[in-house]
Amino acid sequence: MLNISKNSIDKYIKLNDFNSYHYLRKNHVSRLLIRLGGFLFAAMLVSLFLPWTQNISSKGYVTTRYPQQRPQAIQAIIAGRIDKWYVKEGDFVHMGDTIVYISEIKSEYFDPDILERTTEQLSAKTLSVKAYEEKIDALKKQYSTLQDALNLKKEQIQNKIAQAHNKIRIDSIDLMAFKNNFEITKNQFDRTKQLYEKGLKSLSELQEKEYKTQEQIAKINVQENKLGNQKNELSNLYLELSAAEREYSEKLLKSISDQQSAVSEKMESIAATAKLQNQLSNYTERQKFYYITAPQSGFITKTIKKGLGETVKEGMDVATIVPDQYDLAVELYVKPQDIPLLRINSKAQLRFDGWPAIVISGWPKSSTGVFHGNIVAIEKYISDNGKYRVIISPNNDKKHWPQHLSIGTGVQAFLLLNEVPIWYEIWRLLNGFPANYYQKNDLNEDEIKRKSPIKSIK
Repeated sequence: MLNISKNSIDKYIKLNDFNSYHYLRKNHVSRLLIRLGGFLFAAMLVSLFLPWTQNISSKGYVTTRYPQQRPQAIQAIIAGRIDKWYVKEGDFVHMGDTIVYISEIKSEYFDPDILERTTEQLSAKTLSVKAYEEKIDALKKQYSTLQDALNLKKEQIQNKIAQAHNKIRIDSIDLMAFKNNFEITKNQFDRTKQLYEKGLKSLSELQEKEYKTQEQIAKINVQENKLGNQKNELSNLYLELSAAEREYSEKLLKSISDQQSAVSEKMESIAATAKLQNQLSNYTERQKFYYITAPQSGFITKTIKKGLGETVKEGMDVATIVPDQYDLAVELYVKPQDIPLLRINSKAQLRFDGWPAIVISGWPKSSTGVFHGNIVAIEKYISDNGKYRVIISPNNDKKHWPQHLSIGTGVQAFLLLNEVPIWYEIWRLLNGFPANYYQKNDLNEDEIKRKSPIKSIK
């Protein structure tokens, strides 16, 4: 039967005599099935050339691009004890509405009249500054008075010095006159003496001339002593002038020192006044923080602290508020090998959890129930999960996103890339190749030449 031997048994055995042979003859493949198989094969072969849109699939969630539109915690600015709640979870509040009232727990703020007492201290320091200003003005006037007195004293002494110079000049002239008279008297005495020796003059006449000579010598001595006294008086006047300048210089320096001390004390009072003003402002502002208010309009979704009497620290979360108005976006994470394929304004199809949809990722136009968006931001730094963050905003030109969509809703995103034949996509996936990296008009001619590994041959 298998025709593996030259000895045939056909003349001994007839196949038609066996029922099994008849059954095998009846179950042969019909021509219809062969045609059907050929048609299916041809259809599959043709379908390989149909267009296919390459895409990157990723999961994310609904968010908002604006920080002020995201759920945020309402925090206590100061430490305190909860005295009264004004809201409960689920309440809608407007911006500025009171959420909770807290009381003081720090001992330095227990005084109920702390503002009044601080105001009194501030007023006292302000008056102290004014008193120092008046003292400085008085010291300035004192300095001016001392300066005038010094000038007057110097002018007085300088006048005396001028008078002394005049007296010295007059005494010097008198001394010269006395000396001239002495020379005349001496000449007369000498001539009289000669005449006396010749017997022409008497002794009395000679003695008279001698007396006049001695008288002139005495006058010269007196005038020289007088002139010396005037010079000594002039020296004393110069010494008196120096002493007056030194005396008044000490007084002026002391006045300046007192002024500087008053200015220093005034500056200290001003600094203390500014410190008290700052302290008073802090006390005033601190009392405003006893009422914790809503930073914006929204719904209170959670109260962190529950009962009355609980204490909170600075910066501790008290409640969580969700804004009532927000602009939606989608946040998702993409693998590093897919980041080079994405561009700003690239299109994406989105399927939100809770909204049924039929998605055919390769044929986006055939998908139903999906929503559309555009890539508006691609993070340049990798996240802790080893992927890159991508933000997608709504594309309302095609279809508006659902009105009841909430922040945090899950999203299945399909980032649309190039359009290629199906056979190319299958071949790419089987080989693990990425989608087309370079796109038209992405690189200029110089960059293409720089990136090309093949040099042109002239």
